[in-house]
Amino acid sequence: MKQRVLVLTDLEFQMPDDATQVDEKWLATWRTEFDVLTALRALGHETRVLGGVTDLHDIKETLSEWKPDIVFNLLEQLFGQNTYVPYLLGYLELLEQPFTGCHASGLFFAYNKPLMKKILAYHRIPVPQFKVFPLGKGVRKPRALRYPLFVKSTSEHGSEGISQASVVCNDEKLRERVDFIHARLKTDAMAEEYIDGRELYVGVIGNNRLETYPPWEVHFGEMRECSKAIATSKVKWDNQYREKMGVTNGPAKELPAGYDNWIARLSKRIYEVLGFCGYARLDFRLTEDGRLYLIEPNPNPAIGRTEDFAESAATTGVQYEDLIQRIVNLGLRNQATR
Repeated sequence: MKQRVLVLTDLEFQMPDDATQVDEKWLATWRTEFDVLTALRALGHETRVLGGVTDLHDIKETLSEWKPDIVFNLLEQLFGQNTYVPYLLGYLELLEQPFTGCHASGLFFAYNKPLMKKILAYHRIPVPQFKVFPLGKGVRKPRALRYPLFVKSTSEHGSEGISQASVVCNDEKLRERVDFIHARLKTDAMAEEYIDGRELYVGVIGNNRLETYPPWEVHFGEMRECSKAIATSKVKWDNQYREKMGVTNGPAKELPAGYDNWIARLSKRIYEVLGFCGYARLDFRLTEDGRLYLIEPNPNPAIGRTEDFAESAATTGVQYEDLIQRIVNLGLRNQATR
């Protein structure tokens, strides 16, 4: 059934009349938006884009005037903060407006990493031990935490503020990195055990009946020889750096016997514990001795055609347009259930 789909984006976005006329820099910035809109139009849906919202009245007026069947949520932040996105989704829920992806309560847990990790630890899901250093407070490492430690924001995603300096091995470097997070990102900082091992991503899709896609892996190439194998901001977003260091993403091969099924079961359990719906990507670390730790859950991950989530789905025979249609259908069903 053809739908009216309102696509919410972080910034104003204009689809080009001819995609062959845009350069690689433009496409790198807008790849997900371009791919999603292209797929929606190929499916026959009527689309409109609303980007760079600075006033909720703009959303309400668009909903009242255009009356979309569903909002396709591609927001990563609102008013410059990712922590505000759940409140906008709560507003849409109050208006009984269907939207894609995770609902407000699930995103709230994902954007509050300390609370999320405490909930998972209560359910005996393995996560690294950690300590939070609030903005404006001093830095003192608990004795239970052992170096090396990985320092990051308690709320930012997309490897914001992550670099090789994020892995620290002494008190001085710990203070320096926590101060950097406080000053640069204006958020609380957290230091957690650094888990050395393979970085695996697992896509999960569904509301009640869940499906997982095959584990995907970041292959760090030459980085393992000269630095820590972590998904820094450059590793995720700088294509020239990735090519130089031989970093690639692809299927996770030669996992220990039985781990494919175990990771799938564990991923579904995490998804349910955190109350996710729609779709999510779960980031794990697998150590040499076979221990698996959840590092980050990512509801509403990047779903461009060449992103990990879509490429993993494609290995199971799910074409990109079918994936986008399923995400739309899940959003409509979720609202009907609620």
